[in-house]
Amino acid sequence: MLKTPIFAVITVLIVGAALVHGAVTQRWSVFSPNPAQTERLHKLEVHFADWQPTEVPTEMPTNERSTATSRRYVSVATGQSGVVSIISGIPGSVSTHTPDICYVGSGYKCLRGPKRETLDLPGGSTVNYYIADFEKKTQTKVDRVRIRWAWSTNGTWVAPENPRWQFAKQLNSVPVLFKLYVATPLGEGDSEERVPEDDATTKAFVIAAWGQFSAAFGK
Repeated sequence: MLKTPIFAVITVLIVGAALVHGAVTQRWSVFSPNPAQTERLHKLEVHFADWQPTEVPTEMPTNERSTATSRRYVSVATGQSGVVSIISGIPGSVSTHTPDICYVGSGYKCLRGPKRETLDLPGGSTVNYYIADFEKKTQTKVDRVRIRWAWSTNGTWVAPENPRWQFAKQLNSVPVLFKLYVATPLGEGDSEERVPEDDATTKAFVIAAWGQFSAAFGK
């Protein structure tokens, strides 16, 4: 039979773990999310040159009480493309499962990164995001992709060193956290030794995507 002090300690640990999990998932929180804002961001289609959007099944994993929407954009004239994915939900869910974990788990190799970069947006604002390059080889093809991702609660996109703990501090004040991915393909001639630069069109598409999603918060 367990002695009373030991039983008490075990009970406290179990209750404490349950409370932490409940806080992270906002199980007992009283908050007022803005459904119109969430719907607007998931419906947003990036307008850029002649690139046409098509909604595609998202490859991004979602956790408890989170939603994901992905669109592939393809240029009618050149065939250049990119994929933009938006995930929304409670901070405890959206702050986790970054590409350096989930892409590697699905068979990709991380070629470079992740590292943090800052991008200037129209109007003088900036976005801070993580960026990493991935590669997946099969018998028929080699898929290389560059992914940029960041989080936001108000239209300012940030890439904290420890997103889970950063947003855990805001559990009682942030009803919905958003995570944005902007992915563009890397050319087949790129090597692991040489870090390829984005061409001018790809850079412009990336800027358009981050800028338009930032502006959508203020509408």
